[in-house]
Amino acid sequence: MSGPGLAERTDALARCLQLAGDRLDGAVVAEGERVVAQVRERLALAPATTVAALAGATGSGKSSLFNALAGADLARPGTLRPTTSRPLAAVAADEDVHALLDWLEVGDRRALDHGTGAARGLPTGLVLLDLPDHDSVVTEHRDTAERLYARADLLVWVLDPQKYADAVLHERYLRPLARHADVMVLALNQADRLAADDRTTWREDVRRLAARDGLGDVETVLVSARTGEGVAELRALLARAAQRRRAAADRLSADVEDVAVRAVAALDGGAERRRDLPSPDALVTALEQAAGVPTVVDAVRRSAARRVRARTGWPPLRVLARLRPDPLRRLHLRPGTPDADTADRTSLPPAGPQVQAHAANAVRRWRDDATAGLPDAWVLGVRDDVRTDGLGDALDAAVAGTTLLPARAPWWARALDVLQWVGVTAAVAGLLWLGVLAGLAYLRLPEPSTPQWGPLPAPTALVLGGLVLGLVLALLGAVGAWAEGRRQAARARRRLRTAVAGVADARVVAPVAAEVERWTSAHDAARRAAGAAAGGRRRRR
Repeated sequence: MSGPGLAERTDALARCLQLAGDRLDGAVVAEGERVVAQVRERLALAPATTVAALAGATGSGKSSLFNALAGADLARPGTLRPTTSRPLAAVAADEDVHALLDWLEVGDRRALDHGTGAARGLPTGLVLLDLPDHDSVVTEHRDTAERLYARADLLVWVLDPQKYADAVLHERYLRPLARHADVMVLALNQADRLAADDRTTWREDVRRLAARDGLGDVETVLVSARTGEGVAELRALLARAAQRRRAAADRLSADVEDVAVRAVAALDGGAERRRDLPSPDALVTALEQAAGVPTVVDAVRRSAARRVRARTGWPPLRVLARLRPDPLRRLHLRPGTPDADTADRTSLPPAGPQVQAHAANAVRRWRDDATAGLPDAWVLGVRDDVRTDGLGDALDAAVAGTTLLPARAPWWARALDVLQWVGVTAAVAGLLWLGVLAGLAYLRLPEPSTPQWGPLPAPTALVLGGLVLGLVLALLGAVGAWAEGRRQAARARRRLRTAVAGVADARVVAPVAAEVERWTSAHDAARRAAGAAAGGRRRRR
């Protein structure tokens, strides 16, 4: 009953509607939700029974044809219009169809036993409906007919020679049901009123109009309820549908395809689009400028060099270096891992209008490139979701939360610091020694023996050695400070780019990627729901 893949395609349509949401036209969503509910409900009701409905205009002879097919006078044809005010069901089913008829909202039911319907040709496994006229002057009758047009498994359109070309019939009913040609039959009733040549002309004209409506080679049968002409052929069509038990599945499948094809058309956006997102490198670079990363990196370089010089410079002159403010602290940043109290804001000057405009343009360019080829509704939705409001604060917080320098100076700087103090200690010791010797000489006291270290007295060697060692270590420290500044600046730049990329991903890339993935999933689901209709109609009869 369910047909291969019908349940899966219905689930795919439901997923498409869920994913697309307000990105699809409201009419498509409403129709799709109705179809999904109808498929699931119909598949659960009397799956071995086919519901065939006689549809047509006032005076087309539906009730007479209904009686002829049922082999019993169940409906009451008459001259007053409308002749059918309520739907009537002739039941020749071998399973309980009460729940099905309740769902169809058909209260007037006539069961056919083997002495009436089955023996005279109405097949078992069939429910035949006689519907109100679609052109009834009573609105309630028209609404009932149209509701059952949407729920019947097989539609038999009963046409008469006078109204078969009526524009309302073709534009309001047949043309919108073009995808349902496999579960439709055109019964040209009252054929006995026409001459043989006129019948042929009428049948060809009906086929021409049906082709224009998109129905293709829909089944067309000449019948006469009064003489019985063609009734057996029409019964045979109904019998084949009932025996195959495919009409309901075909009808529901056509309903799913109809909505799914409309969804595919709406989701295609008129162009094939790339499935991968563009690289965000240019976007991140622009946001780095807006976040003041070059300023921070330069501050890291100078702060790292300053810290090394403070450890490796000649100790008596270090006080002068420490009087200069730390470039990082001036930006409300500090070495080490930021904590919750310090990683909130920096003191970076706000980006200028030109830099801000460049960053906003980069966001827009990347967003538009990523959504190129999407339907307008999705593009506009992404533009509403991805804005630059608050982006500056997020970038500043990312900079403030980035580890820019290690908490301690490098080990070699600490080693040079120890050597510097060794040299200072030696020089001071030498000066003190020389001072003692000078004092003894001034007081005319006997001088103690002073050892010689090479060509120089020991105290002089200590003073000169300490000063030379301090100068050499200071020069080494200056070179090391330059190298350390560049090394720490490069590391800080990598960390800051990672932090800025995180902001770009959270505020721009991830929301756009989510919408693109949502569109991709909705589009794929719609194509699965459309099935073969995505590549052309298939015939199932």
